[in-house]
Amino acid sequence: MLLALSGITGVGKSYFAQKISTTLDFKKVHTIRTRKMRQGEINGKTGFFMNEEQLNELKKQGKIIYDFKVFEGTYAYLKEEIESTDNYVFEMHYTTIADWKKVAPHIKTIYILPKDINMAIEKLKQRNLSKESEKERIFEIQEQYQNFMKNEEIQKQFDYIVYNNYDEQSKEKIMQLIKKIMKS
Repeated sequence: MLLALSGITGVGKSYFAQKISTTLDFKKVHTIRTRKMRQGEINGKTGFFMNEEQLNELKKQGKIIYDFKVFEGTYAYLKEEIESTDNYVFEMHYTTIADWKKVAPHIKTIYILPKDINMAIEKLKQRNLSKESEKERIFEIQEQYQNFMKNEEIQKQFDYIVYNNYDEQSKEKIMQLIKKIMKS
């Protein structure tokens, strides 16, 4: 199964991807990024960090199934992971869902919403970004949240929309949903 988690920055996508990986025996998709590594990211563990030339070489070799530009770089995905019959989980930008449904029709998608957008903003602030980056990311959080809430067409494309209230009950509910999806 290929499972994609989507939602605004700070909503818990990385947390849930890690929890799914460790407790439900999913592999994590190695997202390729051409942007600079952020604090705490590790090449090969967080994803693969490379320049555009290196990414273009992988494309020429037919190893990339999908790529797109967002924020400050290009994001790309390895064909062998996306087409695998193993269980994989990754974080997906919400604007790419239509493309993903074409690239991997078998994909299962979950959009995670915060009960309170201010909680997601507080989580972002804990990342110790520069004031300029923090300001930009808060703007992105607010913009994406509003765009998603107003766009029923995008909402309908997701298999599931769940809420994270940043408590144990929310965590358990989301994990139970994923277990249910695995059985279907």
